[in-house]
Amino acid sequence: MASTAAGKQRIPKVAKVKNKAPAEVQITAEQLLREAKERELELLPPPPKQKITDEEELNDYKLKKRKGFEDNIRKNRTVISNWIKYAQWEESLKEVQRARSIYERALDVDHRNITLWLKYAEMEMKNRQVNHARNIWDRAITILPRVNQFWYKYSYMEEMLGNVAGCRQVFERWMEWEPEEQAWHSYINFELRYKEVDKARSIYERFVIVHPEVKNWIKYARFEEKHGYIAHGRKVFERAVEFFGEDHVDENLFVAFARFEETQKEFERVRVIYKYALDRIPKQQAQELFKNYTVFEKKFGDRRGIEDVIVSKRRFQYEEEVKANPHNYDAWFDYLRLVESDADPDTVREVYERAIANMPPIQEKRHWRRYIYLWINYALYEELEVKDPERTRQVYQACLDLIPHKKFTFAKMWLLYGQFEIRQKNLQAARRGLGSAIGKCPKNKLFKGYIELELQLREFDRCRKLYEKYLEFGPENCTTWIKFAELETILGDIDRARAIFELAIGQPRLDMPEVLWKSYIDFEIEQEEFGNTRELYRRLLQRTQHVKVWISYAKFELSVDSAERLQKCRQIYEEANKSLRSCEEKEERLMMLESWRDFEKEFGSDGSRERVRKLLPEKVKKRRKLTAEDGSDAGWEEYFDYIFPEDAANQPNLKLLAMAKMWKRQQVQEEHENDPESESSAQEATAASDKPDASPEETAENTNGSDTAGDTEPAQDTYDDRDDDDESSSSSSSESDSNDEDDDDGDEQKAKKRRSDDEKEED
Repeated sequence: MASTAAGKQRIPKVAKVKNKAPAEVQITAEQLLREAKERELELLPPPPKQKITDEEELNDYKLKKRKGFEDNIRKNRTVISNWIKYAQWEESLKEVQRARSIYERALDVDHRNITLWLKYAEMEMKNRQVNHARNIWDRAITILPRVNQFWYKYSYMEEMLGNVAGCRQVFERWMEWEPEEQAWHSYINFELRYKEVDKARSIYERFVIVHPEVKNWIKYARFEEKHGYIAHGRKVFERAVEFFGEDHVDENLFVAFARFEETQKEFERVRVIYKYALDRIPKQQAQELFKNYTVFEKKFGDRRGIEDVIVSKRRFQYEEEVKANPHNYDAWFDYLRLVESDADPDTVREVYERAIANMPPIQEKRHWRRYIYLWINYALYEELEVKDPERTRQVYQACLDLIPHKKFTFAKMWLLYGQFEIRQKNLQAARRGLGSAIGKCPKNKLFKGYIELELQLREFDRCRKLYEKYLEFGPENCTTWIKFAELETILGDIDRARAIFELAIGQPRLDMPEVLWKSYIDFEIEQEEFGNTRELYRRLLQRTQHVKVWISYAKFELSVDSAERLQKCRQIYEEANKSLRSCEEKEERLMMLESWRDFEKEFGSDGSRERVRKLLPEKVKKRRKLTAEDGSDAGWEEYFDYIFPEDAANQPNLKLLAMAKMWKRQQVQEEHENDPESESSAQEATAASDKPDASPEETAENTNGSDTAGDTEPAQDTYDDRDDDDESSSSSSSESDSNDEDDDDGDEQKAKKRRSDDEKEED
């Protein structure tokens, strides 16, 4: 029963937390640790010191400690730290034999543990057991030959003991395993400490074979140089160059080789080494080589050598660029500019031929724009630098044969070819080439260039024929007509020039007719044919009623030196005002009136000035609805409108509306005379209606502007008589209703409503 009861022990219930809300004062883990540190809760008191007084007590202590160590080992044999602690404790008691036995037992458990071997060997060395230590190191390097630490310590021990031969033997055994580079350097440094240069050289020979990196060859050569063996050092560099060959060549090797020769004052050798390397190393991998070569030439070379280095470096860069993208014409331009400055003509021609061979793959003019300049530069180089006209002609002809003239052409190329032939005094070839250009692919630039060429040659009959061809090609080009007429004018043939102008203005399509008409008018004015000029203005006004034409006509009449010039100018302004009344663009009419006003201000009388002033419009701010693309309401927009007095006087209902507005104001004033509360409002309404500048006609004009605006809204500083009419009718009906009912409360409410309406109207 006892066991059953013990097996069924009751587990205490965990108390339930009733209040799960956070405590008012929160305690963090950091705070708990800080308090534990302050109270020193984790510090255990040191064990009491034990004093051993006799041998029996010492034996008991040793037995107890050994039993503890053995128990720990028995529990887990694989924990090497227990073995090491046990052995070190025995060593501290000078029990070397026991410690040795413990280490041997531990090695039986884990013979690949590096720390165990190191501790074992160090114990033997500290206790001056040299042979035992040698035995341990031999066993260690035999079992674990790739652990460099064993070899380092073994060789160091032998060297400290003065056993140079034994140390060398250890290194030799180590080198058989072909260890890392530092091991070889340690062996070399060991031999150098004992002045064994030949042995060190032999080690280097084996070293560069085992680790054939460039830096190791360089170290070998520097070793020879340091010890004064210059010939051996040069031979090492030469062997390194042969060893790596052209496939695995490295710029650092050549840089070191060149510096070696530079220290020996062998400058020609240095230059040969740099050039040899630059010819064989890829250009993107030779940046350091170029840099050192440039520095060398600056120090020991002449100006020509420095320029050669820089040019060769840039040439290699451009070569890489054009190899990466043959259609990169900008790179070709830079490359050609470089070789032109410092190369023979054959080399330049070769580069030009390579460049022009990369024709654009698509026959679109935008892809050919940069390419065609390669041909232009090629031709100019042959003509100006090489001075070979025959080869220049071949370049031009090859380029013109290459361009697909049915799709597009380059007028610049045709014109350059024509100018070249003229410079060679071959006028027939130039005309033949430009004639072929016009026949194959006529362009404005070609016609202009050909005409300019004939003008310089004073071949005016050919210019006339070319102009005729030009006008057949593009009859809508007003500039051509004008230039043709100017040519005839310069030649003194006025009738031909006038006939050309007449033909021009009779064309059904023109790109800039206003420029043509202006040139024709200016031509007649220069010839002082004022009658023809007036006729031209009248013909132009039959085609267009533009305000600038009227103003120009008026200014022309003013500029004519005659007694009636002011009257004629004023008459033209009168005609313009009548003509522009039907114009939808009110700004143009305003521009004409302002020009007229300026004219009257300078030349007119007070009466004429007053008359023009009355014709000037009133600027009114209005509003109109905006509609979005989908038809929805987009809000309101403010704009300025102009109301001309002449247009306002022609509408018959404006006076009636103005009188109705005055009648309404009188009615409101009479109603408010009997109401003391609204006396101030009545006075304001009376003052608003008695403004000196608000005449009935102006009110009617404002009303007309708002009524005729269609979907517009008047701004705050204008009136809208449509609302006034509605309000006047509603006010009259409300007055009749109030007389029938005789209700004082109703009258008071209506009076307040009227006051508010008056205030709105006044605003």
